[in-house]
Parts: sequence; structure tokens; C-alpha cells
Amino acid sequence: MSFKSLISTLADSSFYTKRGILIVADTIMLTFALWASSALRLEQFWPAMLDKFFWLFITVPLVSLPVFVRLGMYRAVIRYTSLDALWVIFVASFCSSLLMVALLLINGLTGFPRSVPFLYFTLSFLFLGGSRLAFRNIYAQYYSAKNAGKRVIIYGAGSSGRQMVTAFRDSSDFNPVCFVDNAKELQGRDLAGLPIYAPEHIERLLEKYRIDMILLAMPAATRKRKKEILRFLEPLPVVVKSLPSLDDLVSNDISIKDIQDIQIEDLLGRDPVPPRLELIHSCILDKVVMVTGAGGSIGSELCRQIAANNPRRLVLYERSEFALYTIESEMRAQFGDSLEVISILGSVTHKRRVLAVIKALSIQTIYHAAAYKHVPLVEYNPIEGVQNNVFGTLKTAEAAIESGVETFVLISTDKAVRPANVMGASKRMAELILQALADKGAKTRFIMVRFGNVLGSSGSVVPHFREQIKNGGPVTVTHADVVRYFMTIPEAVQLVIQAGAMGTGGDVFVLDMGEPVRIIELARNLIHLCGFTVRDSANPNGDITIEFTGLRPGEKLFEELLVGDNVVGTIHPMIMRAEEQMIPWKQ
Repeated sequence: MSFKSLISTLADSSFYTKRGILIVADTIMLTFALWASSALRLEQFWPAMLDKFFWLFITVPLVSLPVFVRLGMYRAVIRYTSLDALWVIFVASFCSSLLMVALLLINGLTGFPRSVPFLYFTLSFLFLGGSRLAFRNIYAQYYSAKNAGKRVIIYGAGSSGRQMVTAFRDSSDFNPVCFVDNAKELQGRDLAGLPIYAPEHIERLLEKYRIDMILLAMPAATRKRKKEILRFLEPLPVVVKSLPSLDDLVSNDISIKDIQDIQIEDLLGRDPVPPRLELIHSCILDKVVMVTGAGGSIGSELCRQIAANNPRRLVLYERSEFALYTIESEMRAQFGDSLEVISILGSVTHKRRVLAVIKALSIQTIYHAAAYKHVPLVEYNPIEGVQNNVFGTLKTAEAAIESGVETFVLISTDKAVRPANVMGASKRMAELILQALADKGAKTRFIMVRFGNVLGSSGSVVPHFREQIKNGGPVTVTHADVVRYFMTIPEAVQLVIQAGAMGTGGDVFVLDMGEPVRIIELARNLIHLCGFTVRDSANPNGDITIEFTGLRPGEKLFEELLVGDNVVGTIHPMIMRAEEQMIPWKQ
């Protein structure tokens, strides 16, 4: 029988068989520890005094084993030996040495070196604990590796990486092979029994160990740092996954369920700017706030962030029953009775309904997120798009003026700049309406906030790409030169709330969207990080093709954030004020 077969047989044997083997092994090691401690103390292979005390070789293991059983040494699973198990072994070794001293005192025997029990305690702990750690490592190398699923490199030899090794070893789906870390002081060392390599060795490791996945175990890393690492890993033919950021982790105990696909915000690599609380609280704290379009992707995130900043009352205004039910359920589950949430079914195009709600509930701040925003759909349905985006904004704004609402914030879009489609034109018209109303001297403070695409919204390109990759392709891109700005929904909403506190009325604020992203490069990155290659003329044997479908009706190659070139900074580094011409109300 080979060594691997022997390990496999032992690992698959029954609990009682393993327990019996351990008891026999511990008996031998206690006997060996007693001899070794005497031989080391007297510097002789077989000291003559051992003939007189030979009975100890039988008695000490005999009285120690029941104590070991009582301490639970044989309940632990050896393949998962941890620090807790080693502590039990430490206590057991100490008890065994005390029992040996007690036996010597009871028998009234002299001539036994007093330092031997101390040496015996040290050696018995090393032998008992070391044997269990050795078996754990042998199991991981020969038996676990044979049965495990995906072979994994863990990028990040910190506490999170160490926790993931433990989680992987408790699972049959993953087999951790080694660590990779940029810290030079860690390279060449071992962690949790696994070697730590430098990043430049990854390509060799993929081939040597037939790696299936690289796990980015760096939840504390900044987005910029993650972006650098992902750019380095992107060309490699392996699946890359990650752990969430520290803010997103449910607890400090990281487990396999926390592993997730690479998030697109990690590829964008921009770290959010901490919010200014005085701006966040200005229009929300202890005020009655209404969100129109509360069930949409932007509206629902507005509700989450508003609710977290202690409004007196939060009013959810939404025309979709299901969307309203969903966001209301989330609010009640998260905030319970600590927040008054009122759900209103209604359309922003019905002025009497909006006016009645605002007056009855004493609304002070309105975030107007209700809009039709899917470019092709609005292009094919222009009347409904104009009715909702233009007249819905007009009627809600008029209702706000008549009922004395303090602040009205419009969620606008970069597509309103030199619009090439009905959706963009309707949002630009909504901006002009609010500017003109503000110019007329309305007491309501009208603020417009303009930004580009948000990640994860309904119809977002990223989930669409992921689904196409999952189905084996092709991944469809409208045009090779399409460029878009991207921002996460929470970041955009946080900036919208802060911008809403700045203006005096009729202001158009523009969010800093960072660097524009080429959609084709985004598609390529996602394909590679999912472990596939792009099939094209340069690589005819690749996995997934990218196909160009042509620009959709009303779609532009490039989006802009400003009508003109006049823009001034504000007290927030990510928010700018656009200095643009407006059209008087009469005109």
C-alpha cells in the first residue's frame, strides 16, 4: 500500500478506529517523551536510574489517558486542528506531568531528577501537538487535494486570506494551493501551511498547479489598489473573484458565502469622497421628505440614504404597485417603528393627486426621481416619455410651489446635454422648466443634478454582459467607439443629496464622473476576469466573441455633462456648478 493510499484509508476510516489509533499513538509518544526527557537531562541514551523507575513508562500513560479523554482531546477532528485544540493539548500535557510528580511523591521515591517533569511537559506537548499538526498538513497535501474541487490562489496573505484557507479546508468545493502578496517581507514565508509567492510568479503558478480561480482577499484595499491588481490579473486565463469591502461584509467572520464576482466599481478604481454631514442633513434631518419614483434604482437608493439620516417622515411616491411594495417592505424591515414611512400610489402627471399628498403630509423636501429613462423605449414611445418626464416634472413642481415646499431636487442626466434622443430632450426640457420657475421668483428652491450612467441600475450594461458571458456569448456592443461615464448608485445618490443642499434656486449641478470608459474595453475585461478569452481575428480559438450591433435609436457615441464650457467648483470636490443660459418662463 502506498503512502497516499494509507492516508486516504485512515481519513476514510470510522470515528472509533481513528480514536483507537490516536490513543495508541499518544501512549507511544508519552512513553517516548518520558525517555527523551530523562536521556536529555542525564545526557545518556539509557540512564541507569530508569531501571529503578521503569514502572513510570506504564503508569504515566495509563493515568494520563483518562484525563485526555475527559479534556476532549479525542473529540476534535484532527484534519481541522486549531489553536483551541492546541490549548487543550497544552493543558493535557501539563496535567500529565503533574500526575507523574504525584506518582513519585506518593511512592516516596527519591533519586529522580526534579527537572525531568518539566522537560517531560515540554516534550509531550511538542509530540502530541506536533503529531496532530503534521497529520493535518499531510491530509491537506495528499487526501484533501485529491478530493477538492477548484484549486485556488489567494491574493492577499492577511487575516482575511488566512480565514479563507480555514473556510476552504472545511469545504470540498475548493482547495487552497498558495498565497500571493505584494509585501516583500511576506514573500518566501508560509501562512496556514501554504507558501507565499510574489505576484510576478502567478503565471508560472497557474500552469504548475492547474489553478482554477484567483481569490482577491483584500477587503480593506482601496478601489484604486484593487484596480491596479485587476489590471495585472486581467490578461491571465483564470477566473478572478473577490471578497466584499469591509463596509459590505456582514461580520468579521469571512466565509465562502462572501466570495463574489468582481464588481465593476473595482475596475473603475475610484474611491468615494467621504460625505459632508452638514450637506447631507440640510434637507433631510427632522424634515418631511418625499421621493417620487421611489421604487426605481435611483429612487430606492435615495430612500435608503434619506432614511438613514433621520427625517421626520419619509413619503414614498410611486406609480408601480410592485416597486412601491418592494421598497416599503425594505424600509419597514430595516427601520421598523423608528421611522414613519408612508407609501403613496400615484403618478407625477396627476397634479391634483400630487398637490393633495404634499399638503396633507406637509412635505418640505422633494427628490424628483420619477422618469422614463431607457433611451430606445422612450424613442419608440415619445408621447409617454414627454408626458412623464416633461409634464410630470412641471406638474409636480407647480404643486410644490403652491404648497410651499422648501426644496425640489430634480434627478437629471448627461443625455440632456445637446440631446440626440427624446429621453435626453425631455430631461433638458424639465431642467429648463425648473430654471424658468426659479427665475419667476418661486419660493421653492429648485435644484437640478446632472450625472451619467450608474452601475447596477435597471437596464445597466454590466448585468447584461455578465448574463451573455454566462450563456457562452456573444457579448453585444453597439459600437466599437462607444464611451460612457460610470458611477455607482450609492455614490451618485450621496452626491445628489449634498448638491441639493448647495444651490440658491435654478442651479444645475454636475457630478464628477471620473474618467470615461470604453464599453468594448469593459466587455473585454469582464470576459477575461470570468476566466474566458475573447475570440477574434487575433485569437480564433478564444471562448467568447464580441459582436457589434450598431447604435440604437437616439444613442450617441459620446456623452457630455455640460451644455457650454462654463463650470465652477463648489465646496465639494466632486460637485460642480454649471453656468448655463436659461430661457425665461414667458418665452
